[in-house]
Formats: sequence, C-alpha cells, structure tokens
Amino acid sequence: MIVPILYSLACRRRCSAGPQPADRHHLLTSNRQRAQMKPNIMDEVPWSESLTSYDREHFTIYLRILDACADNASVEEMADLILGIDPALEPVRARKVFRSHLDRANWMVTTGYKEIFAG
Repeated sequence: MIVPILYSLACRRRCSAGPQPADRHHLLTSNRQRAQMKPNIMDEVPWSESLTSYDREHFTIYLRILDACADNASVEEMADLILGIDPALEPVRARKVFRSHLDRANWMVTTGYKEIFAG
C-alpha cells in the first residue's frame, strides 16, 4: 500500500508559525487524513537478516523516513508526521521508535534491497 505524504515537511515548517487564512482548510484536511492513516507502528522493529513481513508492510514508512532525513527534517517532525507519535507527549518513545525504524531503513538500502530484486 502506498501512503502519500500528506504535506511536505517544508510546508509543515512554514505552517508552524500558525495557519494563514488560505492554509486553514489545508491543515484541517491534513490533520483529518493523518488521523485516519495513522500507521500500525511497533516500538522496536523486528530484526532479521532477511526481509520480514513487517518490512514489507512498512516499506513506505522506511522510504518516507529516508526522504525526510535527506531533507534535514528533525526527529520530532518525522516522529509526528511519519510515525504518528506526538514527540511533545512521548519524547523518549518518539526518539526510540524513530531510531529503530531509521536503522532498519538503512539496512534496507544497504542489504535488504537485494532480496526485493532477487524475486
């Protein structure tokens, strides 16, 4: 399943100062969509030297994390927007879950991809 990024992290930064009248509908729609699309995320990614069913189900999450890292997004932004964890309410958990998923995403691009293309 492909899950679209609801709005760019750059937009999130721009909108963090408060919604402008033209942006109000955009933010309300995004928040509503985000609540409906909250991913089923484990705190610790199941680790294996081969692809797991969790990897296959969360491949899009891994890609979104890598893309956001390339855009220099903060851990807090990624935890909130991608993992669905409020870093203000759960700062330790947000960092732990993010780190676990980032480690697995990095494994996917260095090793795990071979299984995907092997057939």
